[in-house]
Amino acid sequence: MAVNLTELSLPQLEGLKTQLDQETEFLTSSIGQLKVVQTKYVEAKDSISVLNKDNAGKELLVPLTSSMYVPGTLNDVEHVLVDVGTGYYVEKNVEDTKEFFKRKIDFLTKQIEKIQPALQEKHAMKQAVIEVMNMKIQQLHTQQTPQSGTTKA
Repeated sequence: MAVNLTELSLPQLEGLKTQLDQETEFLTSSIGQLKVVQTKYVEAKDSISVLNKDNAGKELLVPLTSSMYVPGTLNDVEHVLVDVGTGYYVEKNVEDTKEFFKRKIDFLTKQIEKIQPALQEKHAMKQAVIEVMNMKIQQLHTQQTPQSGTTKA
């Protein structure tokens, strides 16, 4: 349903602008969250590169929390446990894990690419609303100026 912006009143335009502000904020936030998750998948995919025969048996630090590590030894360089969501972990070999992360990264990239045009459209609509609001405010000022000029005479 198309609406002619010039037919809307100033309060209606203000409400529309507020709604568009909220929608652009939501879409921007969504893109930001998707990029954070995408970055984590990229980092996880890159981390798998250390799993090779040369590193078997080497000592390393294993994170128990974000600030606590314990010493460990890298024994199995063929398999990893992958968090597939909602607390479920699946044992996969290294190549399958790389493919899993690649699919996740590609999916997130496509989602970001779907949201970008909607965000740009909302920005354009918001700009159009602001222009119409400025035009209406200018018209109000020009209508009030001649009236005050006639009372002086």
